[in-house]
Amino acid sequence: MSMKPTGSLYNQAQPYVAMVLMRLGSAGMPIVAKYALNKGMSQHVLVVYRFAIATLVLAPFAVVFERKVRPKMTLSVFVQIVLLSLLEPAIDQNLYYTGIKYTTATVATALSNVLPAFVFLLAWVCRFEKVDARKVQCQAKILGTIGTVGGAMIMTMFNGPMLPFPWTKINHHPQSTKVDASNIEDPIKGAIMILVGCVCWACFVILQTITLKSFPAELSLTTLICFMGTIEGAIVALVMERGNASAWAIHWDSKLLAAIYSGIICSGVAYYIGAMVIQAKGPVFFASFNPLTMVIVAIMSSFIFSEIMYLGRVIGAIVIVVGLYMVLWGKSRDEKMLSDSTDDTKEHTQMDTTNDATTPISNQDFFALDLSKVSTNTPQ
Repeated sequence: MSMKPTGSLYNQAQPYVAMVLMRLGSAGMPIVAKYALNKGMSQHVLVVYRFAIATLVLAPFAVVFERKVRPKMTLSVFVQIVLLSLLEPAIDQNLYYTGIKYTTATVATALSNVLPAFVFLLAWVCRFEKVDARKVQCQAKILGTIGTVGGAMIMTMFNGPMLPFPWTKINHHPQSTKVDASNIEDPIKGAIMILVGCVCWACFVILQTITLKSFPAELSLTTLICFMGTIEGAIVALVMERGNASAWAIHWDSKLLAAIYSGIICSGVAYYIGAMVIQAKGPVFFASFNPLTMVIVAIMSSFIFSEIMYLGRVIGAIVIVVGLYMVLWGKSRDEKMLSDSTDDTKEHTQMDTTNDATTPISNQDFFALDLSKVSTNTPQ
């Protein structure tokens, strides 16, 4: 199963629908995790259980659906998988959950929205993303990336007046504010941990783009990353929780819910969808949807939990949506230009072949033809 950026309208819409559904699933993770961590669950143990469950869920599908298309494992691919599992499951997730313990779920979600900026910069450095400030589509991608991050910061730092929605009137009392404030133990330390985790996450996205070129089996790659992440996360947890056997205890409560939800939805399904989208549309497209999580969390909290909505959050959400649209518009323009360029090259090649059908071709002509094909098919 794969996503193709060209073809029918259904194929073109697949990456967009997949990313929206993925962000819907990810929106519940900060709330579920924060609740379990507040109940005393170890963040390091949560990482281990999360990726162990994801491995168990994904492994049967990888074995069945990709048994004929799975490429041969090489030493280079294995090293990349070990590094991938170290960046995201081991380092990023431990830093993220620890950061949540020091801050709040809302702050953690907002700070995670710097991911598009980090990925865009890394993709530019690694030449996965072309940046020409003279072109409109590049200007749109740059401004859109700044907009998504700026919108997230507005939602976090600027409240403004309260919006009197009918479904939130019943909850207009100061208790919720006091509860949130009491959970903040060391917001600066928590913010630093989450931001460092985002750097690791961005490196993960870029390295995954590279790995998929030599190992184009999304399910198998996701399963292997989760499996190696379980092993590496277990080593971290054993070191951090040494002498505390009770930290590994789990019952039918919020701790089990956090492990299952994060393992199936946020690791298994999300990593698989992410791999397909990255292969089809690139790392910048994938990362640009990340700020949607905060918008979805704000909307869901307003309707489900009757959380008070402020003007600043609405303005921030609008800025995020506009920034996301600018990035997607710039990416679509790039794809259209690349598609038109490829079609023109094929047309010229066919015309040259027809005109020279009766003309003897020397070895130099063959060499030139091969070079033109290589330059046309090289990924940009």
